[in-house]
Amino acid sequence: MTLPAERTFPRVSPGLLERARAALVEVLSPGQVRHDASTLENYAEDESDSGVYPPDLVVFPENTGQVSAVFRTCQALGVPFTPCGARSGKSGGSLPLLGGVAVSLERMNRILSVSAEDLTAVVQPGVITGDLMKAVEAQCLFYPPDPNSWEFCTMGGNVAENAGGPRALKYGVTRDYVIGLEWVLPSGEVVRVGRRTIKGVAGYDLVGLFVGSEGTLGVATEITLQLIPKPRHVKTALVIFDSVHTAAHAITAVLKAGILPRTLELIDDVALQAVDGRGFNFPAGAGSAVIAEVDGNMEEGLFAELAWLGEICEQQGAREVLVAQDESQREKLWAVRRVVSTALRSLRPHKISEDIAVPRSRIPDIILALKKMGEELGLPVATYGHAGDGNLHANILYEGPHQRALVETAIRRMLELTVSMGGTITGEHGVGHAKREYLAMEQAETVLELQRRLKGFFDPSGMLNPEKIFPAPKRS
Repeated sequence: MTLPAERTFPRVSPGLLERARAALVEVLSPGQVRHDASTLENYAEDESDSGVYPPDLVVFPENTGQVSAVFRTCQALGVPFTPCGARSGKSGGSLPLLGGVAVSLERMNRILSVSAEDLTAVVQPGVITGDLMKAVEAQCLFYPPDPNSWEFCTMGGNVAENAGGPRALKYGVTRDYVIGLEWVLPSGEVVRVGRRTIKGVAGYDLVGLFVGSEGTLGVATEITLQLIPKPRHVKTALVIFDSVHTAAHAITAVLKAGILPRTLELIDDVALQAVDGRGFNFPAGAGSAVIAEVDGNMEEGLFAELAWLGEICEQQGAREVLVAQDESQREKLWAVRRVVSTALRSLRPHKISEDIAVPRSRIPDIILALKKMGEELGLPVATYGHAGDGNLHANILYEGPHQRALVETAIRRMLELTVSMGGTITGEHGVGHAKREYLAMEQAETVLELQRRLKGFFDPSGMLNPEKIFPAPKRS
C-alpha cells in the first residue's frame, strides 16, 4: 500500500444522486438503500490506509437479480458504482473514489452446497472465508487458501483479489480453486462461466480472467469451488535463528532439498521484537524465526519430514527447533503470526505494508537490500510473511506525516529493488488504488494498454470501480 492519497476526484451532483436514490429504491427496497452518515463513514475506507472516500449511497442487494438491477440503474444514470464486501483489502480496491454508489454484497452470505462426492462447494460472495473452511472441514474436506483475514474477509473479496495466504506455498491461491462463476458484468448482464467439473478446457478461461480482476470487470454472485480431502495430520515447528539473513538462507535450503512444507512463514528481527511477549515468549537472543508446517495422512511420515527440515535449518545456523506438541501450542504459534501487522505499531505509530514477491532464490538478497535501504533512510523495515513462496510483507515504520516524503522515497526504492530482482510489486493484495502509479515499473506500456482495452470492452462507460489498477496512459 502507499500513503494516504491527497488526490481529489469529481463527485456526483446532488440532483443526479437524488435521481439515483429514487431509482434504486424502486429496484430494491428502502431498507436496502442507505445514505445516513454512519453508513457512509463505514464504507469510506478499507485496511490499506489509502485515504477516506465516502460513497454517496450504499446499497445491499440480496440476490443476483438485484445486483444486476443496481448495475443497470447506475449505468443508465451515469453514476459510478463500486463493489465491496468486508473492506479488509490492503490496496484500496473497494474505495469509492468518485463517490456514487457502494454496492455491498455482504448480505449474499449463504453456502449453497457442499458435495463430498464431487469435491465441490458453491457459495455466495458474502460468505466469510473462515465459515466456509469450517463447513467443509466438518465433512473431512479442505479449502486451502487462507488469507490472514480469514476470520472476517469474504469469498467475493478473495475472488476479486485472488487471495493467497501461508498455505499457498503448497496448495496455491484462490484462482487454483475457483472452477465456475455466476458473474454480473458491468452492464448488468448475468453470465455463467467455467464449469462444475474438476477438469475442462472448453473456450477461453474467463474464470481465470475474472478472478483477480479487483472488481473492475464485474462481480461474482455465485462461486463454484473445487475442494480436496482434508489432511488428517498437521505438524508445526518454530525454528529460531540469530538473524533474518540466516533464516532466509535456511528457507531456500529447505526448498532446494526437495521438501515442500505446507507453510514457511518468516518473522524478522523487527517483527519479532514487536510480538515477543504477546502470548508467546521467544527464547533469549532470538533474532528471527520461521514457522514451518507440514501436513499429510501418515503421522509418522510427518515427524520424519519435520525432523529432516529441522536438520537442514540447523545446518544453516538455526539455534533451536521447537515442535508444537498439541493443537493449543500450535495455535499459540499462529496467533503470534496473525498479530504481527498490528503489533508493529507498538514500535512506530505509523507503518506502510507492501506485499512484494521475488523469485525464491532472491529471498536473502531482497531482505538484505531492504534492511540496508532502511538504515540509509533512517526508517525501520520489518519483513515477514510467506517467504516460502517469495511473498514478503515488507513494512516501513515511521513516526508521522513529517516523514511522508521520506517514506514515499522508501516505497519507490523498495519496489524498484523488487522488480530489479525479477519480482512483482504485489504478490497477493492487488494493485487497486494504492499501487496504480507503480504498475508501470513492472509492466510495459503495451501490456498496460492491452489491459485498459480489456477494461474498456467490458465497461465502456468506465462507471464500475473507476480509477483503479492502471495509471493514466502516457501522452505521446
